[in-house]
Amino acid sequence: MTDMSNLKRRAVAAIDAKREDLIRISDTIHANPEIAFHEHTAAALLCDALAAHGFAVERGTGGLETAFRAEARGKEAGATIAILAEYDALPELGHACGHNIMGAAAIGAAIGVRAVLDQLPGRVLVIGTPGEEGGGGKVILVERGVFDEVDAAMIVHPAARTLVDRRSLASTRLNLEFNGKASHAAAAPEDGINALEAVILTFNNINALRLHLKPDARVHGIISNGGTAANIIPDYASATFSVRAATQAYADAVLARVVQCAQAAALATGAQFKYSTQPGYADMIPNRVLARAFAENWRALGVPVQEVRPNERMGSTDMGNVSHKVPAIHPYIAIAPEGMAGHTIEFREVCASPAGHAGLLNAAKGMAMTTIDLLGDPDLTARVKREFAETVLNRNG
Repeated sequence: MTDMSNLKRRAVAAIDAKREDLIRISDTIHANPEIAFHEHTAAALLCDALAAHGFAVERGTGGLETAFRAEARGKEAGATIAILAEYDALPELGHACGHNIMGAAAIGAAIGVRAVLDQLPGRVLVIGTPGEEGGGGKVILVERGVFDEVDAAMIVHPAARTLVDRRSLASTRLNLEFNGKASHAAAAPEDGINALEAVILTFNNINALRLHLKPDARVHGIISNGGTAANIIPDYASATFSVRAATQAYADAVLARVVQCAQAAALATGAQFKYSTQPGYADMIPNRVLARAFAENWRALGVPVQEVRPNERMGSTDMGNVSHKVPAIHPYIAIAPEGMAGHTIEFREVCASPAGHAGLLNAAKGMAMTTIDLLGDPDLTARVKREFAETVLNRNG
């Protein structure tokens, strides 16, 4: 019988031995932020590191230039476990979501598993997934079959709390466009149709709608075009919204009502109106069996795992789409003081700090240890897949 404890100790030691290299990878990505689907430097850095540690690397996976798939095989056939990497940055803010840590942690986990893989069945994949902050690289990779042979998948996100079974909100991106009629704003305003007013009314209508939405719903947006000059009635204006909720069904219902808010604004102003949606992110359904195994490994490392609060605030991730395809988890590792929000300058700075480096190593070790559990214990993998069938496949019909 495989000595799992010994294999985990060896994997952790292999990660610790590469500590400085992993920190260098993380800090290099942090210092060179690249937005969605333009992560050329980060993807190359991660691919080179995987190739150097014996992985067979495929670049441009799924037709995405900055996606990749790296594979290493064990001593015989067995489960296929995917460790996922993110590495895109936010526009203007850079790595204020910590994807530099997520990319480096995936490499660390891969190094740890690779050190003992000759004593385990199955194979480990490292899948590089671009565009999480906009465009949904994982959505595309799921649709293009990259996860078809995967038995379980995992990724770890830096945060202000350490959680293993936190969910996420389903989301859809909504683009609104209004066309009016230009006119002189002072001399002949009565001849114009103000497209910007239609956008402003849309925001006001949505604010009136909020009282009647469930607590898990989120609607937030920006004016992406509001005119060109103050003395011209804007004949074109546009806005972009993110519409979210705890389930896809309710997110779709909220989306329909938001579209009605825009239609009402168009009717009130006389503007012409059209809208489009972008494929959104599904809600994250964490696999509870897999989450418990992951939590046990973190506790064995001395990492305290917190419980999800009933009113836990959450965002959206394309890892949700993966969780509807295969058993998956999306744990969070605390690197910042509780209460510090992501997507802030403060969180960006923490992501290249000693606390961020410590989180990177713990994320890598947790993923490596849990991957070893899944490869070495077919019963655990079977229970993970059974729960997935009961909680996800049954729900989705």
